[in-house]
Amino acid sequence: MSFSNLGLSEKVVSAVAAAGYKNPTPIQEQAIPHVLARRDVLGIAQTGTGKTAAFTLPMLTLLEQGRPRARMPRTLILEPTRELAAQVEESFAKYGANHKLNVALLIGGVSFDDQDFKLTRGVDVLIATPGRLLDHFERGRLLLTGVELLVIDEADRMLDMGFIPDIERICKLVPFTRQTLFFTATMPPEIRRITEQFLHNPMRVEVARPATTVATTTQLIVKSGREPHEKRDTLRRLIRSADGLKNAIIFCNRKRDVATLFRSLLRHGFSVQALHGDMDQPARMAALEQFRKGEVTLLVASDVAARGLDIPDVSHIYNFDVPHHPDDYVHRIGRTGRAGRSGTAIMIVAGATDAKAVAAIEKLIGQPIPAMERPAGQPTVQRHTPPQQRVSERLHGHHHAGRKSPTTRNEDPRPRRAPPPAPRPRGEDSDAPHLPAFLLRPVKV
Repeated sequence: MSFSNLGLSEKVVSAVAAAGYKNPTPIQEQAIPHVLARRDVLGIAQTGTGKTAAFTLPMLTLLEQGRPRARMPRTLILEPTRELAAQVEESFAKYGANHKLNVALLIGGVSFDDQDFKLTRGVDVLIATPGRLLDHFERGRLLLTGVELLVIDEADRMLDMGFIPDIERICKLVPFTRQTLFFTATMPPEIRRITEQFLHNPMRVEVARPATTVATTTQLIVKSGREPHEKRDTLRRLIRSADGLKNAIIFCNRKRDVATLFRSLLRHGFSVQALHGDMDQPARMAALEQFRKGEVTLLVASDVAARGLDIPDVSHIYNFDVPHHPDDYVHRIGRTGRAGRSGTAIMIVAGATDAKAVAAIEKLIGQPIPAMERPAGQPTVQRHTPPQQRVSERLHGHHHAGRKSPTTRNEDPRPRRAPPPAPRPRGEDSDAPHLPAFLLRPVKV
């Protein structure tokens, strides 16, 4: 089936053809007719399956009729992160080349005044993160009573980031008669409750079982020592010995670990950039653009980059940390193996805690993850001496020869100070301990 058979307008079909796409993906083929029929849609699909175009293309067709009014957007799209919101805006610019629509982006890190100016002109498509949208609403600069179509994208990520209360509030602010499109990759109970509350007899479009991984991605785990420096060494060996590595995203659980790993890889001569939530918006967009253009080979990122980012040809994914939530694993490795391409996802496992998390991931995806062979140059014997003890022996081993074992001494853990001067010898019956020092000095007559 081609795009022309889905009921899209000629303007949209020609823009899609100009972008180089010929046939719709399964979720586009199933969802687009229902959206054009003004039905609510619950879309469940893996990342990289074309979810964005599944709502962008029919929205462009529907918006060809009507005009916007000041501060009253006609359609609203909610995204969990700034990067995803900016990506959706790019999709409207690409597929809406033949339309004259006003598209506004409400995200953090950008001036309120600039965003307010766009709202004043009237907006056909408003793309926003929940927090910034509510900021404008509470200031009285935005009305949601004219919203005809509401899109909630990456809903499970919204849940992870704590946006569900904001989503519930926004759903109550828009008209009851609006059309709602709801897209997610997983269906935890909280998300199921939201869909039952705010969607009206939705058409369920499911192109794969929830929380499944793409078949074209080779998944592997590799064991490593528990210490951070051992994990960094394992990662470097994996990267250097990788077959066909074109580029790679390396995921960490914490923002500070992103910064530490980025500096380490930079010191070892790798072409690398970092991406995490504490970076300001221009820096985050610049890092993504460098990676997209191939100016850097490696991107060290927190989970802010895991959901829906359109980087079509990533050859490798490295999970430097095993994700805390099994669902995050699905989204992380969804950055590779997109659009039918092959990809490789490797997860570094260190310790019993990681092993439990891996078991939860395997249960979620319904398949075991095989262990890979040790990277080239990886030592086969692990040291069992605690690193603190090794450092102590290296620093003090020669000085303690002939002395008692440190374990038999009751040492004060406080920093050592210079010993006080020895007291002057005194007689047994002397009252000197009760006298100040200056009275004990000899006096010349």
